[in-house]
Amino acid sequence: MKLTMNNTAILPLLALMAATRVHHFGSAWSLPDASLAVFFLAGLYVSQRAWLAGLLVAAGLLDYLAINQFNVSDWCMSPAYGFLIPTYAAVWLAGRYCRRFMAAGQQGWLLLTALAAASASVAFVISNGSFFLFSGRYTDMPMVDYSLSVSQYFPAYVGAAVAYAVAGFAVVKAAGVLMAAVGQEKAV
Repeated sequence: MKLTMNNTAILPLLALMAATRVHHFGSAWSLPDASLAVFFLAGLYVSQRAWLAGLLVAAGLLDYLAINQFNVSDWCMSPAYGFLIPTYAAVWLAGRYCRRFMAAGQQGWLLLTALAAASASVAFVISNGSFFLFSGRYTDMPMVDYSLSVSQYFPAYVGAAVAYAVAGFAVVKAAGVLMAAVGQEKAV
């Protein structure tokens, strides 16, 4: 049996998103946002497609709570907020696509990592491009200047997503090895 994260096992992904969603890049007291990796890993390991919608709702509720209960800035709340749907769908779909590489050994890990990075890059363009175009906050700034300004955040944005995704791969692989070692069905 292949190890998959289904209904009850999605809870760790939701918990990770809840624990890290307060700040995009982290701080001295918080970890970087793991939302991109959560959507990627859910696409990879969760078989029910409905969890994409569930995770989108959870992300929205977490943002609502962060802003209204924990005094997190509402700077990103704008008409562009709806573009988080295609942002997260892009990484989720990349995770779904990566299912075909699960049995490819080390090459599979390289492909999974590369596709996590590529999909996080696409997510960066969607989220930042839509914020520029639809937030109403940069009406007088040329797109080139905005692009140069936000490009400084690209390494941390993609790096955090890839780091969490690789950690997720490692946890699932270790769980599969542990399950096989204790005589349960072989996993992943």
